[in-house]
Amino acid sequence: MTMNIVLVEPEIPQNTGNIARTCALTESKLHLVRPLGFSVDDKHLKRAGLDYWHLVDISYYDSFDEVLERYKGESFFYATTKGKNTYTDMVYPENCFLVFGKETRGLPQDLLSQHLDRTIRIPMKVGIPRSLNLSNSVNIILYEALRQIGYPGLE
Repeated sequence: MTMNIVLVEPEIPQNTGNIARTCALTESKLHLVRPLGFSVDDKHLKRAGLDYWHLVDISYYDSFDEVLERYKGESFFYATTKGKNTYTDMVYPENCFLVFGKETRGLPQDLLSQHLDRTIRIPMKVGIPRSLNLSNSVNIILYEALRQIGYPGLE
């Protein structure tokens, strides 16, 4: 395992499916914080064409506090359109946690306020009411983190 992707209350199954595929291909661990906006039972996964789900190292949590408690002392980075730093400004250690919020609202403001120095954003044009798709954002930031540590285990 080289990186950890945390999705806090993801809502759209296709986004999570795309992110799961990226995790499988990069040997990154996926952490899903409930409630999820979709089912992950075998019937739903097969219908969605997620035949690689078994290749992903996935853990489920009932709250983000549970993640923080379990991984005390680890490095966490919080992706938000209101981030203090651009994602390329940060130095990502191996096995760090890249945290993303739900598609419609992002991460809770109180969480971001507590970790302002660890908030990251992808530069985008101002004035457009939408941001990048969640799975695209995860890929952009994850691959920067992997680049910084030399793409361990990847060809």
